[in-house]
Amino acid sequence: MPIAANRLKNEQLVQALDLARRSGPVRDIVIPPCPELLVQLQDATATHDPDPQAIARIASADVAMAAALLRQANSPLYGLQQPVTGVGQALNVLGMKPSVKLLSGFLTRHALQVHSPLLAHFWESSTRRAIACEHIGQQLYGMDPGLSYTFGLFCHVGMPVMMAGVKGYGGTLTEAMARQDRSFTQTENANHRTDHAVVGAIVARTWRLPLPVAVAIRLHHDFTCLSDSGLGDTERRLVAMGLIADHLVHQHEGLPPLREWQRHGPACLAYLQVSEDEVNHWIDELHPAFEAVVLA
Repeated sequence: MPIAANRLKNEQLVQALDLARRSGPVRDIVIPPCPELLVQLQDATATHDPDPQAIARIASADVAMAAALLRQANSPLYGLQQPVTGVGQALNVLGMKPSVKLLSGFLTRHALQVHSPLLAHFWESSTRRAIACEHIGQQLYGMDPGLSYTFGLFCHVGMPVMMAGVKGYGGTLTEAMARQDRSFTQTENANHRTDHAVVGAIVARTWRLPLPVAVAIRLHHDFTCLSDSGLGDTERRLVAMGLIADHLVHQHEGLPPLREWQRHGPACLAYLQVSEDEVNHWIDELHPAFEAVVLA
C-alpha cells in the first residue's frame, strides 16, 4: 500500500478521535495536560544529539525526579563502588537514552496518578510492557526501539484517565475482567460509549506523542488491523508487539493467560514472523529487567 494511502488512513483515525473529543462521549472526560517538564524534555530530545546539560537542568527541576534518577544510578544493577551524588553523574552512569526514559516515565506517572486497587501496580506493569516492547523492537529490522518503548508505556494509559474522570468506571473494570462473552472494550463501550483505547489515543495526541503511537494505541485491541493494508507497517507492528509484551508481563507477574493472547496471539506472532520458542526465550531474557522495575 502506498505511503500516501497509509497517511490517509491515519488522518481518518485522527479526525475520528478529534470529533470524539469535541462532541462525542469523550468530551466530558478530563484529559490532563502534558506536564511542562515533559514538554521541555520532548523539545530537548527532538534532535538526534540532545544537550546533556539541558537534560540535567530538566532532571534537576523536580527534587523527587532527581532523587529517582540518583536512586536508579546507585542501584545494584550498576554496581558502583562509590555512590553518585549529582544529577550529572547519574546521567553519565545511566546513559542519555535510559535517563530520558526514566524521566519520561516519572513525569507521566505523576501526571496520571492511579488511586484505585483495581489498577494496583498499573505503572509497574506498564513499565515492564514498555521494556518488553523495546526488546521486541530491537529484534525487528527497521523498527525504532524508542518508539516501541513509548507505545508500551502509554498503551493502556486511557484506564487511569477513565478511572479518574468517568463515573462507575471501577465497576466497569471489574465487569470487563470477569466477562467471557464479549471483549474488554465492548464492555467499556456498552457502559460508557467509549473505551480506554480511544481515550488513551486522545492522551497521546494531547501530549504530542508520535502519530504511529497514537494510532496503535487506538487500535491495540482491534487485531483486524493486522490485515488492513491501509495502515502502515509500523502501526501494525506496534499492535502485534503490544499483545506479545502483555503476554510476557502476565507470565512474569504470574497472572492468568490473557484471553486475547489465546485468540490473537498466533496472528501477532505471524505478523512479526516470531516463533513461540523466541517468546519463551524472551520470558527468561527479560526477567532481570522486569525484576528491576521498582517505581517511586
